Amino acid sequence: MSWLKPRSIRGQLISGLILFEGLLMVVFATLLVREQALEIHERARLRLESEVNLLVLQSQDALAQGQAGYMVPILRAMVNSPVIRAAMVTDINGRVIASSDPEMNGKDLLTRLERKHLEDSPRAEIFRVPGGAREAVQAIHVGGQLSGFGWVYEDATAAWQEIYSLIRITVIFAGLGALGTAVIAGALARSITRPLRTLLAATRKLIRDPETKEGFPLEVTSNNESADLTRAFNLMVTSIEEQRAGLSDTLALLDSMLENAPIGFAFFDRKLRYVRINQFLAGMTQMPIGRHLGRSIAEMLPETAADVLQRQVQSVFETGQPVTQFELNSTLPGDDTQVRNWLINVYPVKATSEAVRWVGAIVVEATERKRAEEALRKTEKLAAAGRLAASIAHEINNPLEAVTNLLYLLRHQPSLDREASGYADLAQQEISRVAEMTQQTLRFYRQSTLPVVANVAELLESVLTLYVGRLVALQVEISRKIGRDVELYCFSGELRQVFANLIGNALDAMSLGGRLSLSLRRSRSWADGTPGIRLFVADNGCGMTAATRQRIFEPFFTTKETTGTGLGLWVSGEIISKHNATVRVVSRPAGAGDGRQSGTVFMLFFPENGIGTPPLPAPAAAAQSV
Repeated sequence: MSWLKPRSIRGQLISGLILFEGLLMVVFATLLVREQALEIHERARLRLESEVNLLVLQSQDALAQGQAGYMVPILRAMVNSPVIRAAMVTDINGRVIASSDPEMNGKDLLTRLERKHLEDSPRAEIFRVPGGAREAVQAIHVGGQLSGFGWVYEDATAAWQEIYSLIRITVIFAGLGALGTAVIAGALARSITRPLRTLLAATRKLIRDPETKEGFPLEVTSNNESADLTRAFNLMVTSIEEQRAGLSDTLALLDSMLENAPIGFAFFDRKLRYVRINQFLAGMTQMPIGRHLGRSIAEMLPETAADVLQRQVQSVFETGQPVTQFELNSTLPGDDTQVRNWLINVYPVKATSEAVRWVGAIVVEATERKRAEEALRKTEKLAAAGRLAASIAHEINNPLEAVTNLLYLLRHQPSLDREASGYADLAQQEISRVAEMTQQTLRFYRQSTLPVVANVAELLESVLTLYVGRLVALQVEISRKIGRDVELYCFSGELRQVFANLIGNALDAMSLGGRLSLSLRRSRSWADGTPGIRLFVADNGCGMTAATRQRIFEPFFTTKETTGTGLGLWVSGEIISKHNATVRVVSRPAGAGDGRQSGTVFMLFFPENGIGTPPLPAPAAAAQSV
């Protein structure tokens, strides 16, 4: 029945007062009606006794003269009273001899025991009859002898109407009292609840918008307890605002440190689930923050890496001691070819108690460092190999000149026959090719660091000379469309390095009997028409996937497991940018399922003044007259 209880103070006060008023009025009405009913019934009893005494007195003369019929008008006159329903006179045996109701004449009303009782009663007797009414009976004596009985029956309607009228007046009075009580209670409740409603509205406003200042501080309009409560509420809001400001500054500082720190942060609960990470760590794993939250370590990392991290985190939960500087190696989801290396420190995060509530992890990306170390080792090897190659080329160059001179002398010996002279010519050609290779090797090692106007076709041909052996071994067919007057103001040694990387990668991608297409010509930019040169390097090798193509210019990214450093195209990209050139790559991997041939095309466009305008030659000194 709790739903019947009013929820507001005003309703409770009004209903309580009305209930009290109702109970008070019920008790008062009950007592009043009871007392009035007793008084009404007592008056009715006295009237019955009076009426039956009067009937007895009037009946004595009529019975003494033997004229019972004279009593009928008297009986009928008595019935005209509003409190008398009927009246009659009976003989000593209880038979009706006169009645206000003629139908009752001759009927017997008494038993033997009742007659004996009435004979012995010196005064009137009053009895209750069915229906709640009463009747009065008194013996009639004539000359000292019992001659009959007088009967008077009460009409209780008037008495009950009087009682009902009293009850109605009492109810009306109670209603007016309840209404007045409700009005007074409502006025009192309004004065009490109005400040409370103001406080409630202000509290809800703060819940919806904790930062709001509209309507605060609340106005104090009285000097009672409600005013004290309002003042206390204003002080509480002011205190909360000051605390929130300090807390907001602290949280903003911590959040800024967490989000912008150049290291990854993560926090785990006892179920080894992520409860928070920063954006730097999300960038490391290449998955959004929302995908981490609420998920376990096993769901976010490969099995091997997840086992390592879970063991360390669980150890911190159990011992409360941090674990520092352990290395974690893992691949990223959707990319099983690239291994990432992280250095991780895990530490306990305690709340107010000594129990470990969370475990924090500080993650440092070590992939680039590992790759740099490996690339540094490989680069050092390559540098040593380059120095060795240059040294060997230099040392070979001297005996080559001697062999060349000897072959020249041999070819001019008159004693040589035609066949021997042909062999000498072939030997001279091969020696010349070896000499050219040694010269190109020395050019790579001793290349100039200053820009010059260079013939790009000659640079490209010099690079091809280095790869003659591989081209022959792989039986690669070369298709050349190279203009001879293609000159460019550039860093010639760096361009030679770009060409070497592109041709070397093309040969690595091709199998036996491949085709290498080279095209070099003067052209204009497709974007703004700037003049320059355009180079195409195309092969029909294995091609690249879209994912690989997007990363080919990243440092240390390589698809050559043991022979690559991942630096060739990265360095080439830097050189291309240095010349303000553009590069486009189109590739179709083998097994694409479209029936077309696989292969890769690199298109490079070098603007004519990409690194500036070449300096004008110095003017010759004017001749002085003698």
